[in-house]
Amino acid sequence: MEIMDKKDNGKLDRVKKRVEELKGFYIHFAVYIMVNTFISIMKVVRNLGDGEGFSEAFWDFGTFAVWLFWGIGLFFHGVKVFSYNPFFGKDWEKRQIQKYMDKDIKESKKYR
Repeated sequence: MEIMDKKDNGKLDRVKKRVEELKGFYIHFAVYIMVNTFISIMKVVRNLGDGEGFSEAFWDFGTFAVWLFWGIGLFFHGVKVFSYNPFFGKDWEKRQIQKYMDKDIKESKKYR
């Protein structure tokens, strides 16, 4: 019974950690949207005050630079949180485990 409690606590700890990671990502995303919206609005207003037309002010690279560079960081945060790894995903791990198990079985049959 005590072993089951330890297993359940381990699972509970992993689930809590996962929920905290998701919560952290969603907070990061919300702050990203709010701060970048504010920065973009302020940048456009300042450019309009400097005599630029709306389309010049809006399409200025500086308006989107923070979105772009912070967005790259947010993307990698999301990749980590959602466990997306196209190179070393779960399928890759399973294939490697199976490969080494098959190799081990083949080696052990040589000595029988």
